[in-house]
Amino acid sequence: MGVTSIIRALGVEPCLYENLLHFFRAESWSIEGLRKRWISVVYTSGLVYHVYGRPLLIADGVKQSKEGRKMPGVKKLVQESENSGKAQYIHGHMFGAVGVLIGTPMKWFCTLLSLRIHDGNEVIGKWTGDESAEESHVVRTINEACEIASVTEQSLLTLDRYYLTVPAMETLAENEGKYGTGVVSIVTKAKINAKAFRKPEEKKTPGRPRKKGEEVKVRELFETEIFQSAELTIYGKKQTVEFAVIDLLWGKKLYRELRFVLVKKFNGGSDAILVSTDLNLSPEQIIEIYALRFKIECSFRELKQVIFGFTYRFWSKAMPRLSRFAKNEKMSEQLNAVQKEKEKSAIIKTFNAIEGFAMFSIIAFGLIQMGSLLFSNEINASAFRWLRTKRNIISSEATTADFLRKTILNTLHFSPDLDINLFIINAQSPRNSTTDNTAV
Repeated sequence: MGVTSIIRALGVEPCLYENLLHFFRAESWSIEGLRKRWISVVYTSGLVYHVYGRPLLIADGVKQSKEGRKMPGVKKLVQESENSGKAQYIHGHMFGAVGVLIGTPMKWFCTLLSLRIHDGNEVIGKWTGDESAEESHVVRTINEACEIASVTEQSLLTLDRYYLTVPAMETLAENEGKYGTGVVSIVTKAKINAKAFRKPEEKKTPGRPRKKGEEVKVRELFETEIFQSAELTIYGKKQTVEFAVIDLLWGKKLYRELRFVLVKKFNGGSDAILVSTDLNLSPEQIIEIYALRFKIECSFRELKQVIFGFTYRFWSKAMPRLSRFAKNEKMSEQLNAVQKEKEKSAIIKTFNAIEGFAMFSIIAFGLIQMGSLLFSNEINASAFRWLRTKRNIISSEATTADFLRKTILNTLHFSPDLDINLFIINAQSPRNSTTDNTAV
């Protein structure tokens, strides 16, 4: 399902498999260059949906299990599951993703703009001079979202409760100083046992003013605050929601003013505490924005099941053999022991191939989403497959992908100027002939 799927789908000569491997390790393209160009394509498509006047960025992390013992970036990860009572440990890659909402209220998609490995690449980052490799997943995610908003337009950003941390708020403040206040307004969720502080009373005596007031257990406010109700769109359905709103200071030694929205039985489940850094957003807007966060989970599912975007298998003989029983610190020590520049170069190219495969996958996935929005009438009118029930006017990613798989060979057949075999042969530049051929 990885590189070999390109051979099968396009009918490429199997002998060109090595050239495709060289392409993913080539130095003629860069992840950052691809990312910037892809962001430009998405934002100039006219499909980006503005929520209350601003684009909505959605960010999250996704862990992908990988058993390869000579894959760079693989480390022991904690895989939490709501279905099982205890956390499980896996070996794999930890990706951080940032996407943007596109489409219409009839059909929304979260188109991924960036997909980078956010953990396990600290040593490789030292070799390449990538300072962001030392940053945590939360900090890198905030930085990437703010960078996207800085080159496009001021945006909203919705995250799950994992990202409500003091380092995240400090990183946001740094980016506001760099790009301007309001470059990104975060809407997220707080833990049910969250604590905050009331605003301090104005001090009438001489001395330094107080930074915070009385400590508040936010959960207890469900018993004291006055709730109101409204009919809102939650996960695509009209629901009556009870909520209350209060502005409090949050964060130890930070004390940033945030807007807390208390929601009773959110989506029919338990009580929820939503948080916004933008004090001008109404509680109704905050609730509806956070409900759109789930769109990135749908994108992760389709990226795995429709595009098979994580089915890469790039490795190198230069990598120290990974021990499944070793601690992550031991793995880093093994990688630090690599001294030869040739071996370092082979490992870096393999790591770039992994991130490059993921980046090309989200580009292909985003083009499919755009095709669903722009050409649904043509896709639904064609008799390429039988559907008992067509649920939506806008075709799904799976339907559009199946349509392309069954028509792409005809398209290539009627394009005599496009020789896919010749294209792949020429993609291998002579200056990249030193690529690690021992790695598959």
